[in-house]
Amino acid sequence: MTLDSSTGRERVTTLLALAVIGVYLLIVIGATTALTNAAGACSTWPACGTNLDDTQLLIAWGHRIAALVVGLVVLAAVVAAWRSEVPGRAKAALVVPLVGYPVQIGIGGLAATTTLGWITNLHLLFGMAIFAALVAALAWTLETIPERSPVDSSTAETPATAEPATEPPATAAEPTPSPETAAATDTTARAGRLSRLKTLAGAYFQLMKPRLMWLLCLVAAAGMALAAGPALDARTVVSVLLGGVLAIGASGTFNHVLERDIDRRMNRTADRPLATDEVGVRNATVFGVLLAVASLAVFSTVNLLAAALGLCAILFYSVVYTLVLKPNTVQNTVLGGAAGALPALIGWVGVTGKIGVPGLALAGVIFLWTPAHFYNLALAYKDDYERADFPMMPVVRGDRLTRKHIVWYLAATLLGASVLSAVTSLGWLYAGVTVAFGGLFLWAVVGLHREQTEKAAFRAFHASNAYLGALLFAIVIDAILL
Repeated sequence: MTLDSSTGRERVTTLLALAVIGVYLLIVIGATTALTNAAGACSTWPACGTNLDDTQLLIAWGHRIAALVVGLVVLAAVVAAWRSEVPGRAKAALVVPLVGYPVQIGIGGLAATTTLGWITNLHLLFGMAIFAALVAALAWTLETIPERSPVDSSTAETPATAEPATEPPATAAEPTPSPETAAATDTTARAGRLSRLKTLAGAYFQLMKPRLMWLLCLVAAAGMALAAGPALDARTVVSVLLGGVLAIGASGTFNHVLERDIDRRMNRTADRPLATDEVGVRNATVFGVLLAVASLAVFSTVNLLAAALGLCAILFYSVVYTLVLKPNTVQNTVLGGAAGALPALIGWVGVTGKIGVPGLALAGVIFLWTPAHFYNLALAYKDDYERADFPMMPVVRGDRLTRKHIVWYLAATLLGASVLSAVTSLGWLYAGVTVAFGGLFLWAVVGLHREQTEKAAFRAFHASNAYLGALLFAIVIDAILL
């Protein structure tokens, strides 16, 4: 017996999404060192102690109860999939959690009753395999949703044409202005000059891409927090963040200069300062060079490695990404993620003076998150990118494959976040945030597959921002205050 195709698919994708997040919760708890130590409070299985005043014991009990509940959700997802018209490869993938979950429970029992470290690692790896199989089943099931026809843009309203202005009637010679009138005219002129100055300052500020600054500075702050913890020095924070702001500003300015002709062809970027000739090319280039020099000067007060990484970040975004990757390869978004990952290393290096595993792990999370984040924007602005001849994934490979890649990269991001928790001492706040906001992000992506609209793409885009922003705040708070 099979369920109706549409109804059954929606039920299956909902259950699979819940199963994915449930298994991810168990992985994060198992990978988070601060929470894993709670397993030592309960050396029996399946029952545990009854002293509910013991926090460690409560965590151990919570993990086992969660494993039971998640197991039931996984079983429900498998049954629903087998009763529905989902692809054969999705059903085949679900054999892994169906068989592997009971094995995983047995490994968990051994991990609780023995002191062999490799069993704990095996337990974690098994959980990741189950997670990957569930994600594959979800992605392949979502892929079967029929493509919706694009909305006919011919029905869009067009603004009414303004009536031509009429010539003012001829007047006699203007009288000599009174002192009061002259003063008012002078005041108006000064106000006009001040307004133009503000407009020009705003244009230069826009060249620095300020919307990118807060997130990339937060990435660097998370790197510093992981490296120093509560001992984080205020001088280092100010220097790294100031250098970062200047580096981002320089990179953004060079990007505006190099893409000014393309920006004029895209609705999204047609109002940029160089596209509208509000700022001249030479002035913008000089501004970018000054920002770059100032950035390296500030970074050099921290350490030379931070300055070298800052220079790499500027050159990578301005030259490698803008001139080489973006106009020439469909993998531009994936490879371009290195530009966003470098601030994590700069933050770590700013404190330690060397590259370390936690800094690399944080950079890996940012790198994997970038395609899951930006592909949503590429879907929303597909026509714009096509008009500019950029080989973005939706333009070259189509919307369906782009949406599937969002699922894969989101899953990789979540696993990367669990690796970060395993190589650091981050605790319950980080674990809760990555699961809760990861679930929110995944649900927005499922909605994108179902709706296939620009609105849904923007919703997933904002959910991706919320996930990373919340995760980075959690890292800073967890590392410094908890």
